[in-house]
Amino acid sequence: MSLKNLMVHLDSGERTKVRLEIAVAIARRHQARLLGVFGQRAEPDKVGIVATWPSEEYVAAAKASKTQFETAAAGLGQAEWHDINRGSDAELLRQITDISRYADLILIGQHDESVKAYVPSELPEEVVLNSGRPVLLIPYIGEFAPHFDRPLIAWNNSREAAHAVNDALPLIKNCQEVTVVSLDTQHDAAAVACTELSRHLACHGIQAKTDVLMVNDIGIMDMLLNRITDRDADLLVMGAHGQIGFPFVSRGAGTKHILRHMTVPVLMSH
Repeated sequence: MSLKNLMVHLDSGERTKVRLEIAVAIARRHQARLLGVFGQRAEPDKVGIVATWPSEEYVAAAKASKTQFETAAAGLGQAEWHDINRGSDAELLRQITDISRYADLILIGQHDESVKAYVPSELPEEVVLNSGRPVLLIPYIGEFAPHFDRPLIAWNNSREAAHAVNDALPLIKNCQEVTVVSLDTQHDAAAVACTELSRHLACHGIQAKTDVLMVNDIGIMDMLLNRITDRDADLLVMGAHGQIGFPFVSRGAGTKHILRHMTVPVLMSH
């Protein structure tokens, strides 16, 4: 898959600048169209008051967002800004998810419970699971390069993981080092799966190291996060809400855990 049409979610939060810079850099590298989608919830006292919507606060925020986007995207071949202009949580989730289906890659920020929430907390998971498109999630803390040199692939031999790997190919094609981590209870089966995935990546000119971790407790997602630190990885690639799932992790629990505790950008596909 080539990246020719990207979407980045925008709001009034401070982290919008970070993910917008990453989105612009990726769009420039791949000569892709970039759509900036502004959407944030109304102030609590504005919800349901048709006569005052959009509120003065929302109009000002939208105007500032458009200026920020146009400044950042200056020089791109194709760049468009779009205002959802809906303040309710349900409409934000629905419209952002709907628009996401027309992009090759979506960039969304991780939810930060410690600051004012401009969008519903379930937005990242909603888009990951229901857009049908790969989503690049940017952590709410930290600075990140717009290119990835040391991606780590979490492999569990599932349909979702396979989607994530192929969706990530345009982002990792020229990286320095790829690590494939298989988290399983059966060493031999995990080793075979890692070898097969390495062969697939080699067909795309990507050389990968394999790392089989034996799992024997419920801390599998924390083991994965620790491995990211150990390998100094700058991107995690994983399937979301896998039907098969990881050992000792109920369906969807791994996705939720990573969405809450990610330390590097995460490429998720469902």
